[in-house]
Amino acid sequence: MRARLTLRARLTLVYGGAFALAGAVLVTVMYVLVAAAIDRQPLDTVGIAAYEVTYGTTAPLATAAPLSGAPARTTTGTTAPAEAILDSPIDSWAAVQATDAETLQDVRDLVVAQNREARDATLGSVLLWSVVALAVIGVLAVAFGWVMATRVLAPLHRVTATARRVAENNLHERIALDGPEDEMKDLADTFDEMLDRLDRSFDGQRRFVANASHELRTPLTINRTVLEVALQDPDVPAPTRHLGNTLLAVNARHERLIEGLLTLAAADQTPGERSPVDLAEVVDQVRRASAATARDAGVELRVVPDGGAGTVPDGGGATTSGDPVLLERLVQNLVDNAVRHNDPGGFVEVSARRVDGTVEVRVENSGPVVPSSAVESLFEPFRRLGRDGAAADRSAGFVRGGVGLGLSIVRSVASAHDGTVQAVPRDGGGLVVRARFAAA
Repeated sequence: MRARLTLRARLTLVYGGAFALAGAVLVTVMYVLVAAAIDRQPLDTVGIAAYEVTYGTTAPLATAAPLSGAPARTTTGTTAPAEAILDSPIDSWAAVQATDAETLQDVRDLVVAQNREARDATLGSVLLWSVVALAVIGVLAVAFGWVMATRVLAPLHRVTATARRVAENNLHERIALDGPEDEMKDLADTFDEMLDRLDRSFDGQRRFVANASHELRTPLTINRTVLEVALQDPDVPAPTRHLGNTLLAVNARHERLIEGLLTLAAADQTPGERSPVDLAEVVDQVRRASAATARDAGVELRVVPDGGAGTVPDGGGATTSGDPVLLERLVQNLVDNAVRHNDPGGFVEVSARRVDGTVEVRVENSGPVVPSSAVESLFEPFRRLGRDGAAADRSAGFVRGGVGLGLSIVRSVASAHDGTVQAVPRDGGGLVVRARFAAA
């Protein structure tokens, strides 16, 4: 994949390219103007035209006396070769006599050649130093463009930094960008307005969850209390007692369902306050809390110190950063799910170790065979499997006492903590679930 330049680099190239183009145009214009100015300069530096009027262009140079009163050139004098005209400028009659030109036309030709050479040398020097100056100033212009691009993009970096902090922590922070009413301030103000709407929306959701928690739990608690008090009467007929126990089971199921829905709603939100959490301690607490349930189900619950098969511990602590309550609920749900969907005499292995620079919670359990195609659906709300590995019919009630939200809550908690959850079928039946989080 081709690497793309950053916006700062692209702006710098635009500034540098614009300066280089303007400089190239300026150098071209200067070159043309200097050449035109040189071409307008007179070439007759020794008054050859006046001699040509008096003597003619073919007159021997020795018979052409200088009009200024200087002595005529004699044939006995020492003369220089004609090529010397290119090294010694002909700017006086004495310079003319120093050459071996035979006629005035020869002198004119030498003067023209010398002026052409001087013109070319002057234009070459102008072009060379102009290009050198353009290159030096171009480098300075690129550096200045980089500084200007940094200053221009500074408000955008502020917007980005605020957005990241809001995504990681809370929705109460605002950019509140000061400055002129330009495009950057419009962007910052729009972002602040969006955060205001999101903050109000999440506040309303939290209030709704709190109110719903109270309004839904209260009648279920009253129902349970009424049924338990009624069943304490020893004179209750057997059919009525059976009906009361059935209603208590249904009421308990509804309580678990409401608790799971409220937990799922809370888990979908990013934790506002994060603190260090040692997942190894959480695993040990959950093991002690679930020991009686596992024992009643005939399942062996054990903690594996080395992290289980197929892992290479880094040797550090299993500490991550997050909400302790939600992370404990994640581990609890994994263990409950492993115990509930197991066979008598089966096992559940739980571990928490630092692996490959992350903290991993691994839960492996025996149990019915789970098809690979059905694993992903287990993380969806209210999706359960029957004993044959097929999706359970909702009308058939709850499979093994579950409500179908355990793994959904696990995935939501992991996502809220920027973690991942992966489940694979275990050879011989059961699942192996791994939840990974960033190490603190």
